[in-house]
Amino acid sequence: MKTFSILTILFVLLLSSHTVFTQCHFTWTAELEEAYHQTTSLRFQQAEAALFKVKASDPENLMRLHVENYLDFFKVYINEDEKEFERLENNKNKRLDEIEEHGDQSSPYYLYLQADIRLQWALARLKFEEYATAFFETNKAFKLLTENDKKFPDFLPNKKDLGILHAMVGTIPGNYKWAIEWFSSMKGTLEQGRGELTEVLKFAEQNDFIYEVEIYVYYAYLMLHLGNDGEEAWKIINTTNLNPDQNPVACFIKANVAMRSGRGDEAIAILENRPKGIEYHPFDYLEYMTGIAKLQRLDADADVYLKRFVNRFKGRNFIKDAYQKLAWSQLIIGDKAAYHTYMDLCKSKGYTVVGNDQSAKNDAASGDVPDINLLKARLLFDGGRYDQAFKLLSQKTEKEFVSTKNILEFKYRMGRIAHKLNMYQKALSFYQKTIDDGKDEPWYFACRAALERGHIYEALHEADKAVEAFELCQNISPSDHKSGLHQQAKAGLRRLKN
Repeated sequence: MKTFSILTILFVLLLSSHTVFTQCHFTWTAELEEAYHQTTSLRFQQAEAALFKVKASDPENLMRLHVENYLDFFKVYINEDEKEFERLENNKNKRLDEIEEHGDQSSPYYLYLQADIRLQWALARLKFEEYATAFFETNKAFKLLTENDKKFPDFLPNKKDLGILHAMVGTIPGNYKWAIEWFSSMKGTLEQGRGELTEVLKFAEQNDFIYEVEIYVYYAYLMLHLGNDGEEAWKIINTTNLNPDQNPVACFIKANVAMRSGRGDEAIAILENRPKGIEYHPFDYLEYMTGIAKLQRLDADADVYLKRFVNRFKGRNFIKDAYQKLAWSQLIIGDKAAYHTYMDLCKSKGYTVVGNDQSAKNDAASGDVPDINLLKARLLFDGGRYDQAFKLLSQKTEKEFVSTKNILEFKYRMGRIAHKLNMYQKALSFYQKTIDDGKDEPWYFACRAALERGHIYEALHEADKAVEAFELCQNISPSDHKSGLHQQAKAGLRRLKN
């Protein structure tokens, strides 16, 4: 009798626990949507309070785990704190286990949430140079998304993630080819990814879509970095509900596209009106962006923002680059002693995970002091002030520059400026001279010149010459920016073969 009672109790417990499992669901409630928006606008305390309430009032709703992961991701990605990363990483497997064990497998969110959580952590790992693990997680996410797409072909959140992955896989540069060969399941093309993102974009234009801002950002990124169309990226980003004066992330996104599409003044206006207050999580990178944008206008107070960044930010990336830009700001006003002080700090501070920091480190190690005219022309150009840059350099001749690097940079800068001013033949001539004289040098000038020749020929619909230029770009290996330049060249080849 006693044995029977124990078995009965166990059976009832198992039955009741099974009932709890099947009650778990994936539902976007008003409370969770608000927590999502609070998270993606860096109002972390409000988001945490909202999620705490949802956990108490709606514990079977596993969509909460999705928003919680967004919260952890943003903290790790913005702060770049390794200890925080290690602490919060423990939440990842707990969430995945809970979804796998208790989630409704008939829901399209069952596999999607598992994939999206893995993708976010893969992206976070790149901040800490955990490349192999990041590739493993991306591959796992890719498989889950692919399986989910077969089961639910009309589920658009899935296409959001798959679209950007397909586009990225199709343009991975040669030096990372080992990763694709290792994970042979990851396949895709730029055209495939663009088509998927376009499908989601059209839906978001006409319907309520929780990920509306994300899909616009993904598509703008694709056009800016892989489609070589800064104008289209700017147009797209301005059709969104991004509110840069109320959301620091929106401020970052819009200012970033503005800066990368030659709209320096617009970027400064956006950044200077960014939201501030204790309700927002600190986003020190916006100080760095403001300093860079103002330096590109040759503003005297650019160093104020760059100093704030290096003094406040406790993370890893763009530290060396910020010290290099501080050095430039002092060189422009004629303070060579301060220039050397900051370049020494560039050598000793920060890491070299991102290309900008590696380039800054190489520059500091070389001991070369930039030519002031070339430096000003570069900054004005990067800020979209092409007429000013042209006026400055067109008064110079090659003979006025002494070092091999400066002579090469002069030709390269003149090519870039002429290109932006639509003086294509002049640009092509300067680019060719840069390639002829610099393809065996360590600097990126020749590699970028070949890439830009490809862009000109692409615009002129001379496909054969464009292909030749893009292939040449991939065959030049500078010490700086190689991966990024080769990826853009590969994207160009993909566009032409479409």
